[in-house]
Amino acid sequence: MTVGTKMHQALTMAESLKAQLEMFGLETEDQQAKNQFFQMAQMMESQVIAPLKGRVNYIESQEPQYKVKQQAQQQAQSPMQNPPQQH
Repeated sequence: MTVGTKMHQALTMAESLKAQLEMFGLETEDQQAKNQFFQMAQMMESQVIAPLKGRVNYIESQEPQYKVKQQAQQQAQSPMQNPPQQH
């Protein structure tokens, strides 16, 4: 697994955690807990997700081969350009 893949994986996990915290906030009726969940979600965005996105962008600008999203799109398009032949 490349550094780029690992960074994207960490970013995806952080974004998933943020979404889960927001869901907990929406689902609870306890106003104090609701506020805490939304506060934690905001902290995830500002203290974890934003810096990770910055790091991913920096890595991809320095090492283009780590552009995971772009590579995935290219791989997805390759089979479409050369469809398998039916016999």
